[in-house]
Amino acid sequence: MSTSPLAQAMGDLDESGACALVAEKLAAGEATFSILEELQAGMSLVGERFESGEYYLSELIYAADIFKKAGDPLQEGLKSASSNKLGTIVLGTVKNDIHDFGKDIVATVLSSNGIEVVDLGVNVEHEAFVAAIREHKPELVGMSCLLTTAFDDMKDAIQAIEEAGLRDDVKIFIGGGPVDQVCADYVGADFYGRTAQDGVIAAKRYLGVSQK
Repeated sequence: MSTSPLAQAMGDLDESGACALVAEKLAAGEATFSILEELQAGMSLVGERFESGEYYLSELIYAADIFKKAGDPLQEGLKSASSNKLGTIVLGTVKNDIHDFGKDIVATVLSSNGIEVVDLGVNVEHEAFVAAIREHKPELVGMSCLLTTAFDDMKDAIQAIEEAGLRDDVKIFIGGGPVDQVCADYVGADFYGRTAQDGVIAAKRYLGVSQK
């Protein structure tokens, strides 16, 4: 499968090129979701290059910034296309971790797929997750971290939700660079996603809108 010019620009960290191509596509009347998919394909290229050692953390952070800027003009179209809310997710980077680029990408992709995102930000206290669940009554909770040292904080946050008597009310998703199934088992999560799209597929499955 060939890589589109927009995906290539995103993958090559060409900020001006990616932004210009998004503007051109919108002006030509291309579907918002189609443009977003090309940006996501470019982020997949970035992820592959990061995993292979070609890109480092600084490039990953820069790529997330480009994704935000290039994707900003798509937001209105995504909101109107997602008027049918499928469900709600409370999302946050756990206590003692301040990384937000992965979380922000997940938030964008989930919201563009009709899932309302309550974003708690970074360095989120355990009780803030509990309070948000009580206030917003979500079906899903998403926790992110980039530091292995934050695994215990993720575990403690889930424990706090359980102690509050809310654990059976939500499915808990986790994600982030070092997160895997071993981590998910350790912290007591229901699902871990390697990519934002993994999260979308699982979210729709748990919400009963997809069998995929």
